[in-house]
Amino acid sequence: MSVARRIQQQLTNPNNPRSLSARARAKRWDELMRRFPSLAEMRVLDLGGLPDFWRKSAVRPAHVTTVNLSSADADEPWLNHIVGDACEPAGLAGTEFDLVVSNSLLEHVGGYARRRQLADVIHSYAKRHWVQTPYRYFPIEPHWAFPGLQFLPVSARAAAIRVWPLGHAKAEGWAASADAVLATELLSLTEMRLLFPDSDIWHEKAAGLTKSLVAIRH
Repeated sequence: MSVARRIQQQLTNPNNPRSLSARARAKRWDELMRRFPSLAEMRVLDLGGLPDFWRKSAVRPAHVTTVNLSSADADEPWLNHIVGDACEPAGLAGTEFDLVVSNSLLEHVGGYARRRQLADVIHSYAKRHWVQTPYRYFPIEPHWAFPGLQFLPVSARAAAIRVWPLGHAKAEGWAASADAVLATELLSLTEMRLLFPDSDIWHEKAAGLTKSLVAIRH
């Protein structure tokens, strides 16, 4: 195994339960359960999620509907998956939910107007929500595990990810690399407060620094 692959295993590999990202997700789950202890009795709308996340979760809600651009099997009676745009979800008319969950989607929907649209969808489908997104000012960009990548010009970011070995997927060519970095816009605390003014903003920490922000409304 290469040095880069070993580093990735320790930092970002989602299939390695001892990786930093996996341990962060475990702590985040504990916080979710602390905030919503009756999750097992709830009907949940997961915007941007996939059924497999809930199959593997320690607590199974009463029912979960996931909305994602990717297709996925959801044969269980307590699961429903909709292939579609989370900012404009179709097939949910007349459906009631107790909680809207969204993890690491807000930074990918494309511009402030689309983030506002997603926030409006979240507010419209339930009184309670949990909306997590990586924090812009954490020193390591989380998608590529590259220090300060989010602060570089687009051309420098596109060039960096073509050779940087720690990203989840390597983009081939300048256009694909530029598309990848432009499709990822990390949020500040100010923007999260603007999108979710009535929510508690929980700071998920790593090494004493805010790693991600979670808008929570009970």
